[in-house]
Amino acid sequence: MSEALTAALVQLSVSDDPARNLPVTRALVREAAQGGAGWVLTPEATNLLGGSRDLQQRILHVEAEDPTLAALREDARALGIWLLIGSLSLKTGDPAETRFANRSFLIAPDGAIRARYDKLHMFDVTVSESESYRESAAFRPGGRAVLAEGPLPIGMTVCYDLRFPQLYRALAKAGAKALTVPAAFNDTTGAAHWEVLLRARAIETGCFVLAPAQCGSHAAHFDAGRRVRRSHGHSLAVGPWGEVLADGGSEPGVTFVTLDPGAVPGARSRIPSLTHDRDFTGP
Repeated sequence: MSEALTAALVQLSVSDDPARNLPVTRALVREAAQGGAGWVLTPEATNLLGGSRDLQQRILHVEAEDPTLAALREDARALGIWLLIGSLSLKTGDPAETRFANRSFLIAPDGAIRARYDKLHMFDVTVSESESYRESAAFRPGGRAVLAEGPLPIGMTVCYDLRFPQLYRALAKAGAKALTVPAAFNDTTGAAHWEVLLRARAIETGCFVLAPAQCGSHAAHFDAGRRVRRSHGHSLAVGPWGEVLADGGSEPGVTFVTLDPGAVPGARSRIPSLTHDRDFTGP
């Protein structure tokens, strides 16, 4: 049986200015590593949340030139940790594409990019009369599910992907033992659905589910007149049996959790639903 692994969920409340966000993120990643975490995870939108399309076009970078990615790769190497960068907003480098990529990265302890995943499902919803989102207007959806070899076999997802259980089942059947769901869930849907969906994905797959989150009100340094966005927080780690192992609360910080790899086969042997698929016709 593999040894237990200490992981840490970094909870952030980023602004629309990547240069201001990066030192805060680096300090929390360092705190996590110094606390004994061998695997550190940051939320969706680690470099930036908010701002107009024009602003993002001016300040975002392609992957090879992104300062946040470069700095966090160096930190992973210096600290000797696995680092899941929940996602970064990046230019795609495609001259025919005006939208950006919402891209998650798994960084190895030598600083190398071990895997990358572009968010599949775009958050195009109307939450209320005063709150709506059209993520597909700003971000190009990905087209490929990703299983990565890291401290555990990892199925990489991002935020709104959480509502599409077929993705998680496919990742688990392909060998995932941990599922990552970095997110910036808004307050309304977060309060209603965040925990129950994360626990459901864990129960359905017999996987650990690790979900570092954005929290609180996101400052707008460049676009001060824009509506302030709020995120739910409550970074969660869920065990393969569906139990909440750790909750990051509502403030920025680091939440530690111990992962026992033996819990995955244990949960799956008790409820072997991953082996019980049946073909059917209809509806």
